[in-house]
Amino acid sequence: MSDFQKDNVALMCDIGELVGLFDFETGLDAFLAKAVSTVAWHMRAAVCSIFLYEPDTQELVLRANQGLNPDLVGRLRLKNGEGVTGMTLKEMRPICEARATDNPHYKHIPGSHEEQFVSFLAVPILRKMNPVGVIAVQDPQWNYFTPNDVQALQVISSQLAGVIENAHLLLKIRGTEKAPAVEVGEASDSEFGPGTHCVRGQGASPVMGMGLSTRIGHYLFHEGDGGACPLGLTEADFDRAVALTERQLLELQRRLEDKIHDAASMIFGAHVLMLKDDAFSGEIRAQIRAGKNPWTAILDEVRRYAELFAHSPNPSLREKVLDVEDLGHRLLHNLSAPALESTSPDYTGQIIIAEELLPSDILKLSAEGAAGLVLLGGGQHSHVAILAKALQIPLVIASDQRLLHLPEKTPILLDAKDGQIVVRPGPEAIQTMKDIIRSLADSERLAGQVKPETRTKNGREIQLLANLNLVSELEVALHVKAKGIGLYRTEFPFIVRSTFPTEEEQYQGYKRVLEKMEGRPVVFRTLDIGGDKALSYFPVDHGNNPFLGLRALRFSLRNPAIFKQQLRALLRAAHGNPQAKVMFPMVASLDEFEAARTLANGCRQELEQEGVPCRMPELGVMIELPSAVMMANELAVAADFLSIGSNDLIQYLLAVDRTNDEVADWFTPWHPAVLRALDWIVRAAEMAGKPISICGNLGSDPQMLPFLLGIGLRTLSMDSMAIPAVQRRIERIDLAVAQAQARQMLAIGHVEKVAEFLKSIDAAG
Repeated sequence: MSDFQKDNVALMCDIGELVGLFDFETGLDAFLAKAVSTVAWHMRAAVCSIFLYEPDTQELVLRANQGLNPDLVGRLRLKNGEGVTGMTLKEMRPICEARATDNPHYKHIPGSHEEQFVSFLAVPILRKMNPVGVIAVQDPQWNYFTPNDVQALQVISSQLAGVIENAHLLLKIRGTEKAPAVEVGEASDSEFGPGTHCVRGQGASPVMGMGLSTRIGHYLFHEGDGGACPLGLTEADFDRAVALTERQLLELQRRLEDKIHDAASMIFGAHVLMLKDDAFSGEIRAQIRAGKNPWTAILDEVRRYAELFAHSPNPSLREKVLDVEDLGHRLLHNLSAPALESTSPDYTGQIIIAEELLPSDILKLSAEGAAGLVLLGGGQHSHVAILAKALQIPLVIASDQRLLHLPEKTPILLDAKDGQIVVRPGPEAIQTMKDIIRSLADSERLAGQVKPETRTKNGREIQLLANLNLVSELEVALHVKAKGIGLYRTEFPFIVRSTFPTEEEQYQGYKRVLEKMEGRPVVFRTLDIGGDKALSYFPVDHGNNPFLGLRALRFSLRNPAIFKQQLRALLRAAHGNPQAKVMFPMVASLDEFEAARTLANGCRQELEQEGVPCRMPELGVMIELPSAVMMANELAVAADFLSIGSNDLIQYLLAVDRTNDEVADWFTPWHPAVLRALDWIVRAAEMAGKPISICGNLGSDPQMLPFLLGIGLRTLSMDSMAIPAVQRRIERIDLAVAQAQARQMLAIGHVEKVAEFLKSIDAAG
């Protein structure tokens, strides 16, 4: 039977809809029963089974089935690794057999009536790389299931994993005792005093914002049964608010998926599930029927959940605090908009003030129209900052706690480039901001004037590539005529999600990038997790020095199941795309590069044995560590290409944390050690006859561009919007002069003397 007849696309859509319709009243088992029926129908399979994993007993339990003996549901148990189904979970990979009995791990289940079913396909259900269960299909026809079926079932397993985990988390709340009420306090608006105030912070994105302040969840700290509580509301009003809220959430999810294809997987899924949870909305309805005002009933239940989540020992629940606060805000607005100070269920035109935000929160607030973000408090924000930059959301990180006590709807201006927050701006400040925004719009016009080729004053072509965080940035890269993608940071689709993307989801994202670049080179950097980029759903103990802990290639080699999924996806995407390349970050030794290359070769062999189209792309090394600099000659011979990651290279050469303002003055790209390291790396690549590029911030530094070209770099990768200015700067550089200046700089031994030399060049130019 053909894949067309099986209609796997409709299957994935229907399962996605089923996930959105999860009903806590009927329970998880009823949901799983609908799921197996839906999968069996669309895949035209005679049998579909879902097993869930019980960690206490380390057993798989059959929880739903269509096609086998129904008496086995709830009774059939398999140890981890027992039978083909158990091996699927143990090895965390799909197993597809033309004839199930040919598999050495096959185990007959007496009384199952499965003897007539020959073909077998099982896929693990994983959440945060932890076992959740297995979904399996069987059919009487030999060799019935195809590679397309495997991919479809992997997507289904990912969708099921999300709803199963959220269901378990929310069901646990039912057994939790009522939490104490949130303490209510009056927010002070006198700390800033009247008039305009300027607050210095750390700018995180080169954009400006204007709007009215709001603190997420601020209404939780005010009494809900006081003067703001509207009277005359009924249960019917509440039901209308619930229905409207659900429609809004589904529309937000759709809009986000259209905008950010590689990172928006069920971002609003927790909101919808909570809305449908009888322990949440059902409890509110029960309180209304008992005589409580609907407004007060919503506030009380939202406060209870926020308190439960905030103090839960489960990190997955603690991360849901913003979800429940956001859901409460939306419900209250839809119940009675005039009673809330905000004018929209979204955050359109508002500057969000928060103590901490997750990357997934940034996506949600972007979809909800936030005009800007102000973050206070501790935490590692670099990954959040890069994401805000990618989404063009103004973000300033500040430490002035008075911002938390601003009254709602206080006018604020954000200069996220220089890190300025203007509270209650006057007319002149507002006009200045409008002028700046207009000038930025003019820079957009200049970006459209970028020439197809970048050449030095004496005609030597320089390749300008773009750095990429999300697929949504591709349009900007193409607009400024980037020659390709020199650095695609593959970790951001991981960071902004609530669980690991599947191999199939990664493959689709990588393939989309390659298709949009239409044959231009694309360098995919494998996961750079750790340091200032953490996965909330996969905590790693980095010790006291996270930048020296388990990060980047070390993380991938320590977690081969995660690494192999990514490598398989990249090798599949490289098929038919000769310009696709893969680069390993934070390589410390020749041994590490060879270990990663061996794993990639193993993935290629697996894919070929499975009959899945793939291609081994060129494999490169990112030079960022002092040890890699010293081994540059050997690494250049072993690798297909080299790329200099200047941000981390400077950080590790000079022992300066680039995210620490206290030592920011020591982060000097013109330090003689940095200059000589760069020259050494370029010489090593030239001797081995291998391509080399630079992809850190240094590649767009106008002051350092002559030096970079002077030592022989001809390919630079940078943020897309830096390309127009860099092109104009390069057009004024005479290559012979730049080479002479580079030789002079390499001979200087003092940092200050290099700085003086650079100033003299600027003055002369």
